[in-house]
Amino acid sequence: MADTGRVEASVRSGAQWLVAALEAAGVDTIFGYPGGAIMPVYDALVDSRLRHILVRHEQGAALAADGYARAGGRIGVCLATSGPGATNLLTGIANAYLDSVPMLAITGQVASGLMGTDAFQEVDIFGMSLPVVKHSFIVRRAEDVAATVREACTIARSGRPGPVLIDLPKDVQLARAAAQPGPTAVAAAAVPAPDRDALVAARALLARSERPLLYVGGGVGMARAESALRDFVAVTGMPSVCTLKGLGAIDPDAPEHLGMLGMHGSPAANHAVQSCDLLLVVGARFDDRATGKLDTFAPGARVIHIDADMAEIGKLRSAQIALAGSIPLVMAALSQALPIESWREHCAALRALYANRYDAPGADIYAPALLRELSLAAGDQAIVSCDVGQHQMWVAQHWHIRAPHAHLSSGGLGAMGYGLPAALGAQLARPDACVVCVSGDGSIMMNIQELATLRRYAIPVKIVLLDNGCLGMVRQWQELFFEQRYSEVDLSDNPDFVALAQAFGIEAFGIDARAQVPGAIRRLLDARGPILCHVRIDPRANVWPLVPPGKSNGEMMDGAA
Repeated sequence: MADTGRVEASVRSGAQWLVAALEAAGVDTIFGYPGGAIMPVYDALVDSRLRHILVRHEQGAALAADGYARAGGRIGVCLATSGPGATNLLTGIANAYLDSVPMLAITGQVASGLMGTDAFQEVDIFGMSLPVVKHSFIVRRAEDVAATVREACTIARSGRPGPVLIDLPKDVQLARAAAQPGPTAVAAAAVPAPDRDALVAARALLARSERPLLYVGGGVGMARAESALRDFVAVTGMPSVCTLKGLGAIDPDAPEHLGMLGMHGSPAANHAVQSCDLLLVVGARFDDRATGKLDTFAPGARVIHIDADMAEIGKLRSAQIALAGSIPLVMAALSQALPIESWREHCAALRALYANRYDAPGADIYAPALLRELSLAAGDQAIVSCDVGQHQMWVAQHWHIRAPHAHLSSGGLGAMGYGLPAALGAQLARPDACVVCVSGDGSIMMNIQELATLRRYAIPVKIVLLDNGCLGMVRQWQELFFEQRYSEVDLSDNPDFVALAQAFGIEAFGIDARAQVPGAIRRLLDARGPILCHVRIDPRANVWPLVPPGKSNGEMMDGAA
């Protein structure tokens, strides 16, 4: 977000400078919850152009800001008071940090003279947040507030994006001062140009490879480099796989694309990785959920690793060639026709052999088929936000994802409760888009209070609640790896979710048979406001395939036993 102009050089309170600096930085929406130590900022908001969304829990504010940032391609802003307000933001801040989402978290703090005295609602949020932010600020003077906001916004969105915290003592919010002179914008750090010799070596290695494979991660979407990547694929014809966060960077219908790799990835993708002789890794970090047992991952492959963050290159897997820099520049420089027809044919055969099937027997609702049908009906511009668990993996496997910003998922942190607040944030960022939240009966309860936020602002999110009466992913692991010793996964005493949603003022209905699915999809997509569809599914349903813990990606379980 570029600043729209110099903040007027006048005497204002620190709170007024904060609001003016946010406006100047192009921020138009913030998510928050008031309290004692942030009251001066809330007073300043009365006279501002900023749209404040009152969530019902501060964690909801941070996760909504995350969804707003991912879907809208700009910084998300959340606001909370000191003490419990600030600590309630931490899960959402950590989520943004692990998934590299640009976020500005602003917390009130007790007055400067009380800091360190265990005052009412005082916690050291600066210290507590250090492991999960790109940078933190405690503003000590009102004249520094505007410049701090400008610097924080630049840090959050430059290089590898991430969250930045501003902790603002109450006396600084109330103090009046002229803003300290400074530039209207802080220049973002330039992404380094890739090393020329490394590019030459990478082109030569590509040309010699017989079985090269493109391994795509979330960094492509962060860099808005999807077009450059797809142009590269069009020229080279290289087969591709992607991580959970890389979904959408490659056209899912492209004949060269084999889908998601890893623990719940496509067998075609995992088998191709295991037999390739070169991995061209773009914006990915060799996460354990993608690689399985790391020392058996792509055992015969040399590695070219491209990433904006040099710290990721060589962190888990040594790269023969490291290319730190702009992804579009690197992809353009590496583009060349490759004589790999036999490899392409092999990968196409894998794709056909392991194509998803949706003809499960019986009359019960088959969740993968429902999600596939809903995604196609919602269209390529739809945005799907999901929680964490079996439904998250079914979305990754079966939703037709055409762009990274259209798939919101808590990848690094795996935070249950992410889906609903992220969806409402996404809908506010993209008001013309169809936004679908796919949740589970365990996850939805983590932030179900945000149904009140949907109602208050008439945010037309479509909620699909897959209810299997248990913590499905934990139950699946206990079934497979803990000798069916089920421990604390029974949710059969769930509330009546339809009645609960209606109590919040949300339209809601339920289905429990496959024949009801087409009508339910039409009702969801035709609704003008928020709506919830409660879907009963088999509590014994598992996510397949599955790479067991500690195993190679080539040792997938498929549930056929």
